[in-house]
Amino acid sequence: MPLYKSISVNSQTTVKIWKIEESYDTLFQPLDLKPQSLERILGMKSELHQRGFLSVRHLLREFGYTDKDLFYDDNGKPHLKDGKQISITHSFTFSGVIVSDKEVGIDIEKQRDKIKIIAHKFVDYEFSYLNSIDEDCIKRLTVIWGIKESLYKLFATPGMSFKKHFLVIPFSVEDRETIAWIDYMGQKHRYTTAFLEFEGFTCAYVVP
Repeated sequence: MPLYKSISVNSQTTVKIWKIEESYDTLFQPLDLKPQSLERILGMKSELHQRGFLSVRHLLREFGYTDKDLFYDDNGKPHLKDGKQISITHSFTFSGVIVSDKEVGIDIEKQRDKIKIIAHKFVDYEFSYLNSIDEDCIKRLTVIWGIKESLYKLFATPGMSFKKHFLVIPFSVEDRETIAWIDYMGQKHRYTTAFLEFEGFTCAYVVP
């Protein structure tokens, strides 16, 4: 079972990443899924999405939870029955879960050239320190997207804009961490963020 990476962020927070190499059947067999999860996975048209969904349940087991310990609120934000905070992500062949005593968010993204084309949709202030011809531009844009996606998952408030309300302080790929802000409805929130790269993917996560 390929638990790919486990990161102790601090004494209350852990990240676990799974590399999805198994078949659907191998992932499905040892799991005890609740009826809602079974209905959801059977409704997925992509086997890649099905395997991503199942790999997240294996990550839950790594934390000592089962599928029955997980539920979602009306905004689609995941929660654990014991009150711990959780955030979930999967992208192609990797999935990730972060669990903490504090609110958290996590995102994994594949590094792809097309992010330059859509950058104007989620980048504003950050253009001031990005150079489009810099060889690290795609990696840094992927970090910015991952951080903003993680912030959105943490806040889980409809109407928030990646471009208008989220801000990522200047960083280099080597830094592995930076600060991000949410400026929304007259309130400012500061977050510690971290990121790492592996096999052409970027994982970013935030902890208040």
